[in-house]
Amino acid sequence: MSDYSTVQLALPLWVGGSRKIRFIYLVNQTSFRLTDCPNKGPLIPLYLGADLLSNTDIRIENHPRYHAKFAKKGLATKIKFSSAFRFQGLKVPASNNSLWFYNIQGLFRVAFEMYTKLEQLAVLENFQDVWKSQIDESPLEMTYSLTVQLDAPASPSVFETEVCEMSDRPCCEDEGDPAHLSGSDVADKSADHNYCTFSSDSQPLVASLRERLHSLADQLSSQPQSCAERLETILLLLKCIDQQVTGDLKEKDAAETVLALLKAEDWTKDSVYSSYLLTCIGSWLGQQFHAANSSISQKVEGFKVQHIERISDLPPAEELTAELFPEAMQTLLLHWMGLWEESSLEKRRSEYPILLLILEFANHNLITGVAHVLYSSLICK
Repeated sequence: MSDYSTVQLALPLWVGGSRKIRFIYLVNQTSFRLTDCPNKGPLIPLYLGADLLSNTDIRIENHPRYHAKFAKKGLATKIKFSSAFRFQGLKVPASNNSLWFYNIQGLFRVAFEMYTKLEQLAVLENFQDVWKSQIDESPLEMTYSLTVQLDAPASPSVFETEVCEMSDRPCCEDEGDPAHLSGSDVADKSADHNYCTFSSDSQPLVASLRERLHSLADQLSSQPQSCAERLETILLLLKCIDQQVTGDLKEKDAAETVLALLKAEDWTKDSVYSSYLLTCIGSWLGQQFHAANSSISQKVEGFKVQHIERISDLPPAEELTAELFPEAMQTLLLHWMGLWEESSLEKRRSEYPILLLILEFANHNLITGVAHVLYSSLICK
């Protein structure tokens, strides 16, 4: 690992009444500034999410969920800073070193949804010029990785330092923009927002989690070859853990991780009849499918109303199945019946009526004439 010193960043601060908002300027995909620099092109001011949501009805532990909600609208972004940067007044886990920021549109949205009328007025009076200047800016990306600070001297091996060419002074010396420098122009050095803090009830769990992570780090450093084949799965798990901590776990990432775990071992090598894993998965799937019964019933009833005049002339079984039943149910049965391979195309066409019949019975929604006849026959017996 390269040897370099940590840079302590004091984020500039806007003060309006009881509210204080720290901010940075986004230059491009990898660079930022802490001071405005007009002759270097347009900059995008970004405002610290923790400050925007402070002193609102939103509990601190729920902040990540709200940040993620605004990020989906392009109003907020999660910025991962180089590990060389640390922040005065903010306790951020070194392993993550990420902070949420909002653009000016996001700031206004938060203000008018969560602030008092006086605070809204202060935001409106002080930030309307910023809002006008940013009105044509594109929505923010979900994440940025910033490694370069353009307005501070640093080691060339770590940072790229730019010098503004002006005759009598540095162009990045702020001249008191009222939207950004009411009050102090640097952040308070006390740790006013702790991204590492958990409630007292969670402390035992946090301690256990840290112990596990330290143990994992020790194993990776002392016996890397023994777990080399598992590294991809471990990385997927850690990615999911990171997203879960910030409240931003995505369904696709969770699915990929679960699949990786399922494929990591031959869990059913002893017997499919006594597999605890398959039993748990079957139970979970059954509960999800059962919970969907009412919505499936509504869809089937709507279909019957539309086809009441030609109930004996229904579309092919494959079309009916795709229209009326969840894809997950079809996928499960296609794989279960060995009909998912292209080589089984003819077999698939011939056996799809059986698949449809199973879904009709399992969901208690009879559609075809065959299903009605068989059901009546079975019930009578």
